[in-house]
Amino acid sequence: MTHKARESAAAVREVTRALRAIPREKAPETLLPAVLRRVGLADSYWRIESPIGLIFVAHSRAGISMVSRAKSAAAFEHAFQSRFGRLVAPAAAPAPAAVASLVKSLKKGDRARLQFDLRGLSEFERAVLLKALEIPTGEVRPYSWIAREIGHPEAVRATGSALAKNPVPLLIPCHRVVKSDGHLGRYSLGGARVKRTLLSLEGAQPETLEKLASSGVRYLGSERGRYYCFPTCGGIDSLLRANRVTFGSSREALAAGYRPCEACRPAA
Repeated sequence: MTHKARESAAAVREVTRALRAIPREKAPETLLPAVLRRVGLADSYWRIESPIGLIFVAHSRAGISMVSRAKSAAAFEHAFQSRFGRLVAPAAAPAPAAVASLVKSLKKGDRARLQFDLRGLSEFERAVLLKALEIPTGEVRPYSWIAREIGHPEAVRATGSALAKNPVPLLIPCHRVVKSDGHLGRYSLGGARVKRTLLSLEGAQPETLEKLASSGVRYLGSERGRYYCFPTCGGIDSLLRANRVTFGSSREALAAGYRPCEACRPAA
């Protein structure tokens, strides 16, 4: 190293030491909310009554970011800030009719038309939630179905974890996802009781689903069409009346000469 190069290196080290000695200033807490408001991404929330109680729905220009039940507005604001690191305040205007209708009726309206703010989620987590959004009202699908549909058939446990962290339950209907053996499983927005309530309101008959799962029935077969479906495909009432053929696995159904339903796409 030349003398000039050594002098330059020494100067860089001196500047670095000087910079490290400068006291670090923490940005004021009001800075981030002010910036977010300036660019139209500030978060606010609506309070909406639903059949399962008061629901808080947070949103920004990017979309709906969090749905939760909470004991109070203060508790919701604290939960939101803890999860996202951002402040949230009551909305100045009431919820749009499309959102309010979905929360109040739980089954009317089109969730696919809603915009969601899923910042902070991984690509895999977003894929899981968007696939759950495709499950029709009154129907259920197992975790394994979602994992297979998004191209990760071995990631059943990771799929369950992604659904457990769903920031917008109810609107992204993770209550329609059940365990791979057909049992209902847990639910992040109030536990198994609330999950049963939601499925009942949608006509999915959770008690019947549990009985089928307990008896080992995974699929129902149509003798006329020679295809097999998930028990809720197209409505559980009509399926139970018309289809008396039951299967415990896809392999059993295929061996009997039945093909997978093209609508619900059971595992082949």
